[in-house]
Amino acid sequence: MNLTILNVVKKEVTKLLAARIIYPNSDSLWVSLMQVVPIVPKKSGMTVMKNQLDNLGYMQIHIAPKHQHKTTFTCPFGTFAYTRMPFGLCNAPNTFQRCMTSIFSDLLQDSMEVFMDEFTMYANSFDACLENLSKVLTRCIDTNLVLNFEKCHFMVTEGIVLGHLVSNRGIKVDKSKIDIITSLPKPTFVREVCSFLGHAGFYRRFIKNFSKIALPLSNLLQKDVDFKFDQPCIKAFQELKNRLTSAPILQAQNWELPFELMFDASNSALGAALGQRAGVGKPVHAIAYASRTMDPTQLNYTTTEKELLEIVFSLDKFRSYLLGSKIVVFSNHVALKFLLKKPDAKPRLIWWMLLLQEFNIEIRDKKGAENSVANHLSWIEKENDQMPIKDEFPDEQLLHINTPLPWFADICNFVATYQFPSEASQLYKERLQSDAKYYI
Repeated sequence: MNLTILNVVKKEVTKLLAARIIYPNSDSLWVSLMQVVPIVPKKSGMTVMKNQLDNLGYMQIHIAPKHQHKTTFTCPFGTFAYTRMPFGLCNAPNTFQRCMTSIFSDLLQDSMEVFMDEFTMYANSFDACLENLSKVLTRCIDTNLVLNFEKCHFMVTEGIVLGHLVSNRGIKVDKSKIDIITSLPKPTFVREVCSFLGHAGFYRRFIKNFSKIALPLSNLLQKDVDFKFDQPCIKAFQELKNRLTSAPILQAQNWELPFELMFDASNSALGAALGQRAGVGKPVHAIAYASRTMDPTQLNYTTTEKELLEIVFSLDKFRSYLLGSKIVVFSNHVALKFLLKKPDAKPRLIWWMLLLQEFNIEIRDKKGAENSVANHLSWIEKENDQMPIKDEFPDEQLLHINTPLPWFADICNFVATYQFPSEASQLYKERLQSDAKYYI
């Protein structure tokens, strides 16, 4: 959870507990779920421990005698019922997670993180990490929690946590898993395509424009589509493998810095990158990538609607990072700056604009992001000698009128003549042709 929001929630819960407005209730039938995001240790030192072997971690939790009959099963050797919680029960994961959270509640966020049977202790020095480890092991002894020594890694600077290699530098892919994915042969039927996309999709936050690259493979999963692993599919298959082997290191977020959202749209998919920069003129370091394909209705959106759809998709995807933080959105579509103030927009755009009001957003031109050094220099004030005012000007200069063309000039010319501007780029021609169909 965002640290800003986390502190607010902690303060409010403490206040309500003191006023006896709420009370602890760990076995309620109803609960509002929270969003889970990948964690990165907050300090350099790290200790990773895994709770027990296979499913024995679950079996450390007793089942109430009056409910044990609900776990009855039969086999050729008889009928049996569990006295301890096994794998497979629908409520087993959240019961186990609640148990771990209850045991280490006073240590979470400050010195350790717990997700199911993965314990991670961290600190900014060796002695502090050793002290945190001692606290956790003492708590395990006091609560009769058994650990599997073979799966514990003590006092390391990096380790595998939830399938990712985590260190103080950031989060990386697990090379052993990448080797398995890259060794997969070319799929020969739909199930193998689905399996490959599932394995590669686990690390999709490391791959820019994952959905766009995987689109030929995703099309094979549709109903009533003949399986033809043609050249575009082979290209997408190899490209995903190459991207996984060269995946970047995603750095940890800094809650003191503003977040930056950048987009890379296409005609069929949405792509976004979340990053931060340490200062003006410095490069952006990536935190996460996100992408998805557009549905048939969204493919017919105008350029403005697609740009706004990208922002809405990104804010929803990275909500746990962005809520309560400053957000700088870079876009090459200038109309977005004025769209938030337009009173007579379409109902869909109005609904999206209402969603944006929850965030602290600043929209900037993409060209400014690409030329950050020049943009920084433009803000530096420089004292110069004032140029004297000339009292005499030729009448040709005084009477000269320079009227800029309106924004719709190119659209009107295209509708009337079906000709593009002479110096227009291919991307501008495509956008002009797409926008012009709404004025015919």
